[in-house]
Order: sequence, then structure tokens, then C-alpha cells
Amino acid sequence: MPSQVHVDHAPWFTESRLGMFVHWGLYALPARHEWVMSLERTSVEDYAAYFERFDPDLYEPREWARSAKAAGMEYVVLTTKHHEGFCLWDSALTDYKATNTPAGRDLLVPYVQALRDAGLKVGFYHSLIDWHHPDFTIDDIHPLRDAPNVEELNASRDMNVYREYLHGQVRELLTNYGKIDYLFFDFSYPEGPLAVRYPGKGKDAWGSVELVDMIRELQPGIIINDRLDVPGDFVTPEQYQPAGAMMSGGKEVPWEACQTLNGSWGYDRDNMDYKSVDLLVRMLIDGVAKDGNLLLNVGPTARGEIDPRASATLTGLGEWMRAHGRSIRGAHSTSLVPPADCRFTRAGNRLYLHLFAWPLKVVHLPGLAEHVSYAQLLNDASEIVIEKLDPAQVAINTRPGGQPAGTLTLVLPVQRPNVTVPVIELFLNDESELA
Repeated sequence: MPSQVHVDHAPWFTESRLGMFVHWGLYALPARHEWVMSLERTSVEDYAAYFERFDPDLYEPREWARSAKAAGMEYVVLTTKHHEGFCLWDSALTDYKATNTPAGRDLLVPYVQALRDAGLKVGFYHSLIDWHHPDFTIDDIHPLRDAPNVEELNASRDMNVYREYLHGQVRELLTNYGKIDYLFFDFSYPEGPLAVRYPGKGKDAWGSVELVDMIRELQPGIIINDRLDVPGDFVTPEQYQPAGAMMSGGKEVPWEACQTLNGSWGYDRDNMDYKSVDLLVRMLIDGVAKDGNLLLNVGPTARGEIDPRASATLTGLGEWMRAHGRSIRGAHSTSLVPPADCRFTRAGNRLYLHLFAWPLKVVHLPGLAEHVSYAQLLNDASEIVIEKLDPAQVAINTRPGGQPAGTLTLVLPVQRPNVTVPVIELFLNDESELA
């Protein structure tokens, strides 16, 4: 196994910067959190009510792909199976699958085809956890964790059998659908707050080393996340924004922030805690400025549609990305320190200044005077005047004082551009050696 995460074999990942996460399964029917089976301690027998009524008659993955593209996303990751154990594909290893519901078909086939037709990278999420499987031992997050006879129930369960099932299903997913670009496993908990009363599960439970070897053999170009309790190709901070570059083994590593629209991954009808488009754009910019990606989640309804609230958010994100995408795609961090309430990203010989707050008339950029040949607002390519102030000039009345030698001063319009976050595009001299 590698000693640290890497994506050298898949540079598309850190070029894309923005992807769509899709959590979709039986939990869309109760519509009150994707962990509803665990949170409400629901038995397999009672949960079957959702299996018997799963009928996504409005499912059209081409619309999902269209929404992702319009939002400026370049890859999509769909839950093939979440913790509830329900499979969206026609697995030969279980009857607990979409083909045996009123849906009556393999739901991954059109998904994969829709993404390929749209030029999007194809991603699968696959849960390591399975609350439906009869050999998956009961632990601190299992729906039956409070049953009076847990030890007796676990005595009849065999994780070796489940591990074989897990590996077999991953083999199906990576054999039957052509080239898969991305694989997100979820999740390990060998110790900590999720492994108190009963043993947790980590690399030994999943057979992670052998599993990764199989994946690399079947799909050599695929990238794998870091949740198998062994090193992956990138790390996945969830539901928080990292304060800086992510580290592993003492080195900076590729990372992807996994974020929800409203705190729930699956469709949660009554959850109104939606993030604004403004906040999401800032999160995206902030991540890229720290060399990270954003994987933004939607939870389709039980009929298979992205709900109107999520669609509106994607539309707003897409409006900003349409005009500002080149400050995000293919962009990376820089060692330059931006002014307060700003972020820098860089792509080639262009430096992008993202203004979270709109200043009065001028913004000063120390050390850049000799490195920038031209400046413009990115949204409309209108020129931003560059002013050279004499460092010796003393501030008096309406005359500003000079800035330190080498400072680039940009003269801004009083009116803020009517975009979510304004961006100034700075053209660097070819000989610029800025990091």
C-alpha cells in the first residue's frame, strides 16, 4: 500500500475541482435522513415497507447529468448502496436490489451512460456498512444495537461471509459497467465514539488491503478515497471547511470536502437548513485556494427527481461558474497572502483575486507591481485600472499615502458587480516566478 495519498495517475481530479454527490436509496421514501433506519432502530422487516414501494417513475439520469454540467461540475458520484444495504443495480449476490422493487430495473446502467454521454467522470459510492445483511455483526451504529439479545444475535453472524459479499459486489461494480473513474467507500470506525459498547470495524473487517489490490487490478486508473482504514488517493473532510491544506505523512495531499446542501445527505423533506448560493460559492473558492475540491451533495426524491430547492441552488452555482469557472477549474493555491476577506487562486499565468467583501475604490496587493501586466473583472472582462503610487507619497486630506515599494494598486468601481463573488483576473508576466 502507498505510504500517503496521491492522484498522480488521475490528474483530472484536481483539475475538475467541483463534483456532484448523489445520495439516493430507500431512505428517500421516509424522507427524514439517510440514517433513518439506524436513528429509529428500524428492523429489516419493518424497513421492507420502503423496498416494496420503491418506484422512481421520474428517474431520468440525463437530467441529473444536465444539472451537474450546468452547475459547472465535472464528475458525479452516486450511492450504489448506502448503509441500509439496498442495491441500485442488479447484483447477483442479493435479492435486496432495485430489480426486485416496483422500479424493476438496474438503475446504474442509465446513470453510467448518461454521465458518459455528457462528458462527465463516473463515480460510485459504496457503503462498507450493511444493516440489512444477515452476517453483518451488530455494533454501536446498527439499528438493533439496543436489542436485549445482541450477543446471541451476533453469535449467528459471520463477518467473513459478509466480507466475501462486500468484495463480490465491488467486483460486480467494477466489471459490469465499463470504465469507472472514482470510488468512494464509507466508512471505517475501528475505534472511537462509534465503537464503545461493541467492537467497531476497520481494515481487518473489510479486508481492505486485498480489496484495494483487486480494485487496482480491475480498474488501474481509478481513484479511491481514504475511508477503508488504509491510505487512499485523497482525503475526504466531511461537513467542515479545512483551515488550510490537508496533510498526511507530513506532506500536503489532495483533498475533497464533502458537503451537503442542508445537513442531510438523503432527501429530507422537512429539513429547511439550506446553505445559500453565496455561502457555497465562498466554500468552493476557499477550498480551491487551499488546493481542495468540493463534492456537493443532492438527495433526489423517491420518484427520482432532484427537488426544486436543490435545483435552484445548482442553478445559482452554475450562474456564477459560467462566468468565473476559469478561476476554479485547473486552478490551485499560491503562497501569496491575499488581502483581508479575499482569496487567491492561480491557473497558468493568470492570478485570480476573489473578493468576499467589496472594498472602497482601491485594493492594494503588495509585491505584485512588477509581475502583473493587466487586470480585469472576470465576469465581463472590463478593465481594472492599475495605479502606481509613489511609495514616498504622504497621506494628506483626500490624497492617499503611498504603499510599500512593489505594491500593485487596483482602482475599483464604486458599484459592486452583480455577481455572487466578484473576481479580478490578473495577467502575469511570462517571466513571473510567483509561486
